[in-house]
Amino acid sequence: MNEIQLEKVEFEPGKSFKLFSPRLRNTFLWHYHPEIELVYVEADTGIRHVGSHISSYTQSDLVFIGSNIPHLNFDYRLRSDYHQVVIQLRESFLGTAIHTAPEFAAINQLFRKASSGIAFHGETRTAAGNRLKQLQNLPAYKQLIELIDIFQFLANSTEYTILNEDHLSLQFFLKDKIRMGAIYEYIDANYNRKPDVNVVAEKVFLTTPAFCRYFKRQTHMTFTDFVNQYRIDMAKNLLMQDSNITETCYAVGFESLSYFNKLFNRIVGENPSDYKKRWLGQHRSE
Repeated sequence: MNEIQLEKVEFEPGKSFKLFSPRLRNTFLWHYHPEIELVYVEADTGIRHVGSHISSYTQSDLVFIGSNIPHLNFDYRLRSDYHQVVIQLRESFLGTAIHTAPEFAAINQLFRKASSGIAFHGETRTAAGNRLKQLQNLPAYKQLIELIDIFQFLANSTEYTILNEDHLSLQFFLKDKIRMGAIYEYIDANYNRKPDVNVVAEKVFLTTPAFCRYFKRQTHMTFTDFVNQYRIDMAKNLLMQDSNITETCYAVGFESLSYFNKLFNRIVGENPSDYKKRWLGQHRSE
């Protein structure tokens, strides 16, 4: 079984947080770390995988992740050029002030929400993303002050989605993150072929019936439904890059174009052709 990676975060001397722009698009890095993380990515489209939550993002993504939540690198499988800013810091980067000073009450609440993962959208994502891109140009002290102000800005926003709403399910997931990491890696490597539930069950040392119960408890989906959802997310990524619909259908593992169209419509809410036209039209008009 491939183990989830525990990332060791190292800070520069004289810095209470790490600011960097990783480029790992060809690496499936399912990992976790005690430090909290704020990630901003500008890309045509990508995968957002935090805890038990999997979805796709378009154009940009801004996610705040709490301590020890397993997540996939946000630049995984990105095909076109992209820009990424990552902030990693300990929850105690200001000592006990975040949890005790009344002036930091909103930020303290933000950090609590981050324990389930938060994705920001709308003007909040755009404004915060622009500020994060400018951090590298500031001296260390002003970086820290600006970062605190960005947290305050995010804390007062209503433009966000909690990524793992079921807290009890997430806690169960975190206790078994190594096994789930192996399952996700198998699905990612085989979604465009024919993922075999018997093979993946054996991979994580469970009988097939036990695996099916386990997987349903973790994801609230059957293995087949989850693989199809994953395929559709991958199909959306290809369509956003102007791929042919028929080629996309077969590239993500479907053998029937009519079934692909039907399933895409059911999951996304529109057929692949309309989705592609709408997204490319919006993107090209900007």
